[in-house]
Amino acid sequence: MKSSLRGRIVTAALALLVALPLVALPIGTGPSDAAVFGTLGARWTRTQDGPQKYSGYRVTPDVPIRMSDGTVLRGNLIRPTDRSGAPVREKLPTIVNMTPYTKMVSALASEVMNYPVLAPQLIDLLNGINLQGTVLSGYNELVGALRGGLIQTFSYDPKLIKSGYNMLVVDVRGTGFSQGTWQVFGDRERRDTVEVLDWASKQRWSNGKTGMAGVSYSGINQLQAAADAPGKLGAIFPVVPGADLVRDIIAPGGGLGVGFLSFWLAIVNGTKMIPNIASMLNGTFDWKWLADRVKDPLTYFDLLIDALVTRDVNGFSPQTRSMMTAGTARRDSLYTDVGAITTPSFTIGGWNDLFTNSESRMLRGLSQLPDAKKKLIMDDGYHVTSSSNFGRPGYPPRLDVLARAWYDKWLKGIDNGIDRYPQATLASEPNGGFLQGASFPLPGHTYQRQYLRGTPSHSVNTPVAGDGSLGASRPAKRATREVKPGLSTLCDRDSAQSTAGVTALFDFCGNDTRLSETAAQTFTGRPATALTLISGTPVVHLRQRLNAPDGYWHATLNVVSPDGRSRVVSMGQLMVSLRAVDPSRSGYAPNGDLTDPVLYLSLDHYAKVRPDQILDVDIPMSATQAALKPGDRLRVDLYSLNFPKSLPLGPGLWSSQLRPQYIEIDPAKPSWVNVPLSRPLG
Repeated sequence: MKSSLRGRIVTAALALLVALPLVALPIGTGPSDAAVFGTLGARWTRTQDGPQKYSGYRVTPDVPIRMSDGTVLRGNLIRPTDRSGAPVREKLPTIVNMTPYTKMVSALASEVMNYPVLAPQLIDLLNGINLQGTVLSGYNELVGALRGGLIQTFSYDPKLIKSGYNMLVVDVRGTGFSQGTWQVFGDRERRDTVEVLDWASKQRWSNGKTGMAGVSYSGINQLQAAADAPGKLGAIFPVVPGADLVRDIIAPGGGLGVGFLSFWLAIVNGTKMIPNIASMLNGTFDWKWLADRVKDPLTYFDLLIDALVTRDVNGFSPQTRSMMTAGTARRDSLYTDVGAITTPSFTIGGWNDLFTNSESRMLRGLSQLPDAKKKLIMDDGYHVTSSSNFGRPGYPPRLDVLARAWYDKWLKGIDNGIDRYPQATLASEPNGGFLQGASFPLPGHTYQRQYLRGTPSHSVNTPVAGDGSLGASRPAKRATREVKPGLSTLCDRDSAQSTAGVTALFDFCGNDTRLSETAAQTFTGRPATALTLISGTPVVHLRQRLNAPDGYWHATLNVVSPDGRSRVVSMGQLMVSLRAVDPSRSGYAPNGDLTDPVLYLSLDHYAKVRPDQILDVDIPMSATQAALKPGDRLRVDLYSLNFPKSLPLGPGLWSSQLRPQYIEIDPAKPSWVNVPLSRPLG
């Protein structure tokens, strides 16, 4: 008994280590009976937490699923059981989760989080430690996600299974215990997902209806499957998914996303090498699995290195070039046309997530779905911290509660009201409640230029590279501002975003950007006189000069509180040689200003500049829902480096030589940030 208890404690500790990087920023509370939760949310929670139809569940590990090319994928099949412990005979809907992180990890997380005594006590203990007011105040936000339902969605949810669903968790090709080489969303992997769904729908335990679940990678392939095989899926519930991976994380703004990609590739390439110990012990070890791993032990590290060290675009390897050139098969496989989706889709995203670019466009992109079949929640968390504190007053219901209601509606036909949940549920940055509406951006917002001016704002009480002002009137005189590369962005919200929220443990990194502003040229507006909302995608239009053939800009839009704290609500970057905007996909205001620039980000639009050439560029920024309270100020920060989140591609890095860059303030041709506001700012 002691040995068994010790094992359980060790297992719980391992799960805690996995779960610790969970974080979300405090959002505050809204009306207790608001539609954010409301009576429907309470009903869904009672259904999820109450007695279930079946008494237990059984896991059948490593079920072989043969693909059309002969490769064998392996999945854990979890089915509800009757009182005797036998799988039920009733044919049930099946929820599929395709994971690259090995289904062994998801099984461990699920069992620990659903251990009836130890897990609740451990969560209560962790949440009872209060570090608010210290440099580690982010700790309380980290552990808050343990109760939001994210882990149940990442792995599998025993309550959902016992309510009458089969669950199939499959290692994607080349990961976990599946054969093959890892495709990283390649064409073959996308076909695999559709074939797994087809296989599951035809099994004796299936009633033919299928849905999908999962977080991050497992959310991306939900969108891919729904777009690649319209009508095959009955419901999807993607959590922090991406649809345009090059613009989301690989090369946002043309800067290589090394901060996330390097450690993410290390994690997946490391876990895919873990062998099936049970098969080694019982004599069924898969030698083809080993041969496939030997072929490609470090998937995509060669491309990452090539993209960083190559000095000229003509020197890229064919594989790197295909990823960075629009229209190639590899580039196309990294993009999902969500407009082709006909499956009811409930998306969970975040303003500080890696895939904010895609998530914020989801409602508009799902053009074939009526409002009842598409929902979006954007919280204020980071990638692996989505849903932190969901289920508490003023927050949406837990993720497992929402997912259960969504599947019940569209896979079982239960009229539970989830189709009447508002289309858009949006956390207000930097520290407000939730707003709801029929779309994002919310209606009633008009883009307004806020001009960058050389005159000081006198609002900065910490060292910065330069203090300028921001306002509705053009600058009165010319000025030049120098921006030098620096490493202060090691501790800011962009860094926290690229590390999926880990560095947000430190309050002065995740919730205050004054430390990183030491390397920034700042431009700050006057205090707001009334509540002013921001809803949409800001754009920084910058008149700039380089003394090299290339350069790299990083911009943030901040809300500065009366006590001086500066908090990022939108961020973006631009490699100047990849500045070309695709007008067919971009958004424009009636006056012709860009409101949503979509860059080509393709080597066939690569264009260096002449040193000392004065040139206008538009920096795409992340979407936001934010609020300026009376006394708050709007601020734009401009940097010439954004490490560790991004670095210029190798050719840009060598061409720029990390030289200083210049902002040219010109009354005749001004720079500005275009902001979607609920009321004009002075």
